[in-house]
Amino acid sequence: MRRRAPVTMTLLVVIAIVFVFEMLLGGPRFGSNGNVLTGDVNGEVLESLGAIVGGMLVRHELWRLVTAMFLHASFLHWAVNSWALYQLGTLYEVLFGSKRFVMTYFATGLVASLASAIRIGTTNGLSVGASGAIFGILGAFIFSVARSPVYRHQPWTRGLIGQLVFWIVVNIAIGYSLPFIDNVAHLGGLIAGLILGFIPHRVPPPPPRESVIDVGRLEEPRR
Repeated sequence: MRRRAPVTMTLLVVIAIVFVFEMLLGGPRFGSNGNVLTGDVNGEVLESLGAIVGGMLVRHELWRLVTAMFLHASFLHWAVNSWALYQLGTLYEVLFGSKRFVMTYFATGLVASLASAIRIGTTNGLSVGASGAIFGILGAFIFSVARSPVYRHQPWTRGLIGQLVFWIVVNIAIGYSLPFIDNVAHLGGLIAGLILGFIPHRVPPPPPRESVIDVGRLEEPRR
């Protein structure tokens, strides 16, 4: 599975390296002053590394729309997002190909980041995380599978779509119950993914030799 999902594995490695760099610079902090669950975050460090911050659109700092997708605010934030990306990304890339995956991931991630930047406006808010793009993959998965001439008649299709819808509903509900979760980014990525899921394949991909239908829990403490 890993050999057939090179883009997903590359993203996971890059995100891990970036998180280690964040830790070395003192972004997410632990010990007596930190908490592994919510994180004691040094916002100045994350801002310097490319987080979405207030006023960035006015200052035309559009590069933050991309860099924020690789930053995380705590160990748990990074771990949950990485696990969700591994579960969803490897399967989506195996089923629909690396080109479609990378297009969907970055397109929905950019929409999610833009939605977050608009929500923050010119306030002192800050947002980081890959979950907007992960929600984008979730959304794209539903219609990509349902419309695929190769996969829509498979016996596992209905179960997979049911799992995806269930976790979308659960995580959106969690996002509205916890104020530090950027649900606007999640919804932006999700809607963009649903739209991209309607794009037909020029050439249907071959059936995978192996597939693991296992959608992990996508709950996360922050975006």
